[in-house]
Amino acid sequence: MNGAQGMTAAAYENRTGGLKIALLCAGVAAGMVGLSYAAVPLYQIFCQVTGYGGTTNRADTASASVLDRQITIRFDGNVSKDIPWDFKPVSEPVTLKVGETGLAFYEAYNNSDKPIVGTATFNVTPQQAGYYFNKIECFCFTEQRLEPGQRVDMPVTFFIDPEIADDPQLDSIKTITLSYTFFPKKEASSE
Repeated sequence: MNGAQGMTAAAYENRTGGLKIALLCAGVAAGMVGLSYAAVPLYQIFCQVTGYGGTTNRADTASASVLDRQITIRFDGNVSKDIPWDFKPVSEPVTLKVGETGLAFYEAYNNSDKPIVGTATFNVTPQQAGYYFNKIECFCFTEQRLEPGQRVDMPVTFFIDPEIADDPQLDSIKTITLSYTFFPKKEASSE
């Protein structure tokens, strides 16, 4: 009888041990799902603070000073395969003095027969220059709704922070590329 009772106790311990492991796994899975939802906004904040990955800064006003150093800004536009838009820069490359305010336009066209809402992400190359690239006005991270066949111009107002002159690693930078990619945001309902 002692052997049977011992097996029952062992079986009980196996069952509670298995339940503890199952609950632990479920908790870890729930935590991973939660972190996956938080990852994008946390990464975006990290990139904006550090300039990591060519992420630019935002400014409320233009630069207070302008340097003699000149940098050429090139523009690039792309779309995800999931959004039936044409999207391209309208502006040609522009050469500005560091600190001088620039204005560029991009054009988006909805090729589909339904309204589409998209959101643009951006980056700057070389990535190290992203920290010094400041946008005053931009269409990025703002939902853009285009009706079927609609074509819109999207402006970007920007400047290169004069503090770039204090970064010896960027002394050789002569050209910066500002690139946007549009992704579908959600299905737009016809209203």
